[in-house]
Amino acid sequence: MYNILVVEDEAIVALEIKRTLVKIGDYFVTHIATNYDEALRYFDEFLPDIVLLDIHLKKSKDGIEIAKEMKQRVSDIPILYLTAFCDDNTINKAVETEPIGYLVKPFKRDDLKTTLQLATYKIRSQEHIDSSLYSIGYGYFFDKTNQTLFYKKYPIQLSLKERRLLEILIEARGKIVPFYTLEEYIWNGNPVSESAIRTLLYRLRSKLEYKLIETIPSFGLRLILPT
Repeated sequence: MYNILVVEDEAIVALEIKRTLVKIGDYFVTHIATNYDEALRYFDEFLPDIVLLDIHLKKSKDGIEIAKEMKQRVSDIPILYLTAFCDDNTINKAVETEPIGYLVKPFKRDDLKTTLQLATYKIRSQEHIDSSLYSIGYGYFFDKTNQTLFYKKYPIQLSLKERRLLEILIEARGKIVPFYTLEEYIWNGNPVSESAIRTLLYRLRSKLEYKLIETIPSFGLRLILPT
């Protein structure tokens, strides 16, 4: 059974969605939110498996803004948009949040069922990842035993220095690692130029979500861990 949060400000539509999900089976609607504040409160309190979002909400920030906030909290949460709007501008904004589907109202039950099946497949695939892997956010995991970085279930090739940089940032658990410590650990204490550190950082960032590593000017680096 998968828990679903529905964000829809039209009561009749929301109830119809709930009835449809009950008929499909395997899904339980935990709450129906009607605005931005309710949606985030229910999300934080109950952490659903899937979120069904109407895009245009009356007297509230729209569903796309809600999706962005949710993905800041859980980067791989499956988002399914339900909307009466299908203009290019709306779709392009929605696509930026990487939804698992975009259904135009009035939608068919079979279309909703198929899209939800894709969402549940994504959830099951994520569950197959070794639970011993260390999550660093945005779908990235580091296997300390085998010293391997994964994006979801896909391994990412790292050079020796890239791996050492990531390891020391993970071990620091969000604390700032000074540049002199990086020189000691990665270059065995040998002095290196600022450009060498910048180049190494650029290469590692190109393989990760850019926002994961923060630079503290003239001092060091730290990993922005998920909260």
